[in-house]
Amino acid sequence: EVQFVESGGGLVQAGGSLRLSCAASGFTLDAYAIGWFRVAPGKAREGVSWIISSDGTPYYADSVKGRSTISSNNAKNMVFLQMNVLKLEDTALYYCARGWTPDYWGQGTQVTVSS
Repeated sequence: EVQFVESGGGLVQAGGSLRLSCAASGFTLDAYAIGWFRVAPGKAREGVSWIISSDGTPYYADSVKGRSTISSNNAKNMVFLQMNVLKLEDTALYYCARGWTPDYWGQGTQVTVSS
């Protein structure tokens, strides 16, 4: 069974940093692209970053480019998203998922950025 468990979210002041973690199971990480997505109240789901797990190639949405770093530990089937210089508009439920258009995703971890 494919599963994702996200962690690392929390309440942080604007300008701060968080490192989100995603533990994947039920499949081999390096056979897929893994993405981080977010959903904010009243807004559509947004893909923020992906990693081609087989070679580590990262992709970022413009909204987080330059402020975020995605990485993976294939041996541990984990994907991480380091987010720096957090902004109020980064407040959202963040979840990781398999594929460019997700077929499986986790329950998410809440990130709340305060002023």
